[in-house]
Amino acid sequence: MDRTGRCVNFGNCTIANQKQTIVMPSGLELKCPECGRSLVEVTASRSGSRGPIAAVVITFLLLGAAAVLLWRNMRSGDRERAPESDVTASPGSATPSGQAKAMLRLSGSNTIGEQLGPALAEAFFKSQGARDVKTTRGSAESIQVTGDGKVITIEARGTSTAFKDLASGKADIGMASRPAKAEESTTATGDLSLPAAEHVVGLDGVAVIVNRNNPVETLSKDQLGKIFAGETTDWGKAGGTSGAITIYARDAKSGTYDTFKSLVLGARDLASGAQRFEDSSQLADRVAGDPSGIGFVGLPYVRSAKALAISDKGSRALTPNRLTVATEDYLLSRRLFLYTPSSAAASQDVNRFIEFALSKDGQDVVERTGFISQHVRAEKAPQNPVSSTSPPEYKKVTDSAERLSLDYRFKPGATALDNKAVVDLDRLVTFLSDLHYTGDDLLLLGFADATGDPAANERLSKERANAVSEQIARRGVKPGMVIGFGQAMPVADNGTEEGRQRNRRVEVWVKKRKG
Repeated sequence: MDRTGRCVNFGNCTIANQKQTIVMPSGLELKCPECGRSLVEVTASRSGSRGPIAAVVITFLLLGAAAVLLWRNMRSGDRERAPESDVTASPGSATPSGQAKAMLRLSGSNTIGEQLGPALAEAFFKSQGARDVKTTRGSAESIQVTGDGKVITIEARGTSTAFKDLASGKADIGMASRPAKAEESTTATGDLSLPAAEHVVGLDGVAVIVNRNNPVETLSKDQLGKIFAGETTDWGKAGGTSGAITIYARDAKSGTYDTFKSLVLGARDLASGAQRFEDSSQLADRVAGDPSGIGFVGLPYVRSAKALAISDKGSRALTPNRLTVATEDYLLSRRLFLYTPSSAAASQDVNRFIEFALSKDGQDVVERTGFISQHVRAEKAPQNPVSSTSPPEYKKVTDSAERLSLDYRFKPGATALDNKAVVDLDRLVTFLSDLHYTGDDLLLLGFADATGDPAANERLSKERANAVSEQIARRGVKPGMVIGFGQAMPVADNGTEEGRQRNRRVEVWVKKRKG
């Protein structure tokens, strides 16, 4: 029986970039005929039947690719004939108690490494046919996952360590809960902003939490900054019951702290009296038990505390939930990244792991661990109701439509889609195909920041929506409606570059199904 797959080696393979679906004849390994990477298997309903002619064509392509790969292997010498478990291991990477060297070494964010990293490693081993899969925790930061004698190590000591370990060769994959900074790209890693290096594995919202008995429900970004900088010390000045405020915060190595400092504190320092935690669960439990407490954690770690709605200048308050985080409208939403060096070809094990993490099965794992997956959904529940201040035309076109759980955003200062948006194009087309939507059902609504002339911003917002429309049309779906709403409905402060970047977006809606 034929098998169907897609290549996700974006930026390095024409078949991947063009989102082509490959049908493999029975008995042949599911690999890309151009770049040789393993394909992500998809169901027949996504791709349709290509028939025997396509199978014959693919067979010839595979034979040619196999000949090229064989020639390369013959030239590469004994280095390529090393055992598979040693391919990605460096000297000194042997695990304790005489176990095999690590086939993969993950390092970085403890937001990812505490639960999501081990869960992905376990599921990855099982997807490769391993039966004896288990996780061993040497400490909260040092974890091993084994499967049929192979080992994946996870060192979760903060996002900043991801880039240091990638540069020094101590890690094969870096886990990060913020984007790599320009200075973190080195000669050894190459440019980490390239699609071949930067992989969005899921989304998270930094939740601001308080005790459930605290009467405060909403805080502005400005109020948050003053509280966590120690400028506001009494709850009575923040809309609550009078009493001292106790601050709980993540440690300085944490990507969660980096995100919070960047988005909330800015140039201000965290209050000197703040209690710091390496473990998000411990922090949340302390806040939940302290009526005077306030802290911040990743969305899966809210536990028994209460998450507040957060607002910014000119935007309405939103609580972190599946829709507001997936669309990145929530002010403190963030992307979770897996980084691989772009300066050299990744090993087969690295490629397979990244492919799995981005696949449907991998995204199911992201969801099971409490983060926000990149599965596309039509949100029927009013989690993000249309504001009463929305433009009349916006209300009209969305009244009979449902919001999809993704927005398209762009590279800073450009009209080109960012790395996540490029991958999301294929996810959207697959969603439409699987649920039998047509292009006529699809609505693309563009927005701009408030810099400059309003009429020019309206044109820019339409151009952004058109840019997405053109990319989707290349994949066989012509959107039924493309509208630009200019600088209306900001989701962040237009007075900051971070806010302006968030406001430059394209929302995606589909018409409601009748019945």
